[in-house]
Amino acid sequence: MIIKSFVETSYKGMYKLTSQEGTSFYMRKEYSDALLINFDLLEAGYELNEQQTENCLDNGLCCAAEFKALQYLARAEQSYTGLYKKLLDKGHKSEYAAFALSYLQRIGYLSDRRFARAWLNSRRTNHYEGKSRLLAELTKRGISKATALDALDEFFQENDEDEILAKAYEKLSKNKSGDKLIAALLNQGFTYKQIKAFQCKLT
Repeated sequence: MIIKSFVETSYKGMYKLTSQEGTSFYMRKEYSDALLINFDLLEAGYELNEQQTENCLDNGLCCAAEFKALQYLARAEQSYTGLYKKLLDKGHKSEYAAFALSYLQRIGYLSDRRFARAWLNSRRTNHYEGKSRLLAELTKRGISKATALDALDEFFQENDEDEILAKAYEKLSKNKSGDKLIAALLNQGFTYKQIKAFQCKLT
């Protein structure tokens, strides 16, 4: 492939390569080292050999995955695992998705910690759950236990778990009582000790 033009775009570190055949795609300098691409060689008139062409196309596919990931991130915070699955569902190969998401993590666009906090804040609107249930839900979404626990510590500094338990109790006690009510509250992530202490306050 012979390069017709290779110009930097308005996106930092992003370039557009156009071949003499008319094919064009984006490339990011940050992907070049791992893909063994020497950006200093890429200029108009340079003829890429087969391996160089393949490496440049790989870079372009990483950029395509990055663009799709940014579309999702523009809508809402995403977890690495969740966004990785979405990219695969859209047909992006795993290695290109991994390159793109690792880059977005490095520059701070993608953060499991931010996702965890955003998810917890959205969850509290219609769900009344204790720490263990919320921890299980976050880890199920690919958030590491350490990150999830940090996010939960921050969340419960701002939200009283006893008040959340009171709301869960009020909601569940409408159609449950006795052991069934306790079992339902345990399933919501509250400890037996918390539940019994709350019941003692009611008597």
